[in-house]
Amino acid sequence: MESIQATKQRFGIIGNDPNLNRIIEKAIRVAPTDISVLVTGESGVGKESIPKIIHSLSHRKHGKYIAVNCGAIPEGTIDSELFGHEKGAFTGATSTRSGYFEVADGGTIFLDEVGELPLPTQVRLLRVLENGEFLKVGSSKTQKTDVRIVAATNINMAENISKGKFREDLYYRLSTIEINLPPLRERSGDIHLIFRKFASDFAQKYKMPTIRLDEQATDLLLKYHWGGNIRQLRNVAEQISVLEKDRNISFQTLKNYLKDVGNNLPAIVGTKKKESDFSNERELLYKVLFDMQRDLNDVKKLTLELMKADNNKDVQKEHSTIISKMHSDTQSSEKTLANLSDSNYETPVKNVEVLNISESSLDNYPHKIEENDNYTYAEDIEEEENLSIQEKELELIKKSLDKYQGKRKDAAEELGISERTLYRKIKQYNL
Repeated sequence: MESIQATKQRFGIIGNDPNLNRIIEKAIRVAPTDISVLVTGESGVGKESIPKIIHSLSHRKHGKYIAVNCGAIPEGTIDSELFGHEKGAFTGATSTRSGYFEVADGGTIFLDEVGELPLPTQVRLLRVLENGEFLKVGSSKTQKTDVRIVAATNINMAENISKGKFREDLYYRLSTIEINLPPLRERSGDIHLIFRKFASDFAQKYKMPTIRLDEQATDLLLKYHWGGNIRQLRNVAEQISVLEKDRNISFQTLKNYLKDVGNNLPAIVGTKKKESDFSNERELLYKVLFDMQRDLNDVKKLTLELMKADNNKDVQKEHSTIISKMHSDTQSSEKTLANLSDSNYETPVKNVEVLNISESSLDNYPHKIEENDNYTYAEDIEEEENLSIQEKELELIKKSLDKYQGKRKDAAEELGISERTLYRKIKQYNL
């Protein structure tokens, strides 16, 4: 088995980070097998190096190695690119074409950005992984292939699976072994080393002296977040090597090539409204409405007792809790509803007053309520709605005939039925 250091030198991997060494060791161990490998990590961390190590150290090293960027191939042609097509399968298919899986038989295929694959292609890929069979586009003949698949992605696969953008069974089939590459900011000890290697390479390429960083510039290099990872570090090294005349790079010079340096303002996270926010607002509205309904019932009860009582002060004293609650709840409910509405609109708060009804006004009330009235709380009784279709039909026919003064032709047109049907209905209901 090839050593970790020899592998890093062979493939130009720079760094002594323990996590990096562990990843390379895992790639070396999995290489002799045919296990599917999924390489994950942020964009620019160097995921393409792992498939090369696996292929070169496997028994397939004499076979073909094909790297496919799944995100760069249009959805309409990706099946043809991967699996090939027959002549006349679609417009423009003037000849039979072999796909990558047919060409790479006995070798390795590296599927970069595998998370961008469309769902129909994912089904085809799953079949290849399970039994090595595939169909060309426009063909009914099954073909066999012996290909090892190494995939890579920089997206959150669990999130894509939950959204239905990626098949869960395909994910588990691809990720038999998952190798996660750490971002450059977690390898702070390797940053300066990698930068020096890039500076030396560009100095040889462009035939100029190698750039060097002073102490402050080196500290800035190590503290920068490097959102673009190794790819961004390489671009910065190349820019400085080409553009700067002074080969000793200061803090200020390096700062000019780094984005957002010195801007440490707090970031606003999660400004996008979540899908569940509407449901929470709806629940809050329901609560406010139920509270208002309960308070309304209390007001009805209090008003009724004030109308029936001889001493209004005693009633007010007895129901002082309800009266005070009317004031507080009304204001809080209006404030809650105002907060849920558009911020440009304000809901005015109205003062609630409790009116004292005197005995004289009660005596003059034309419909005095008796104490033993069984219909005191008639508002709480809901009349059951008649849901009979025949009665509804009869009612509509009567209304239509009354509207058109018995003219059956006009009534039938409004009802959406024929005049003969209307005549039959009139005879049926004895109209």
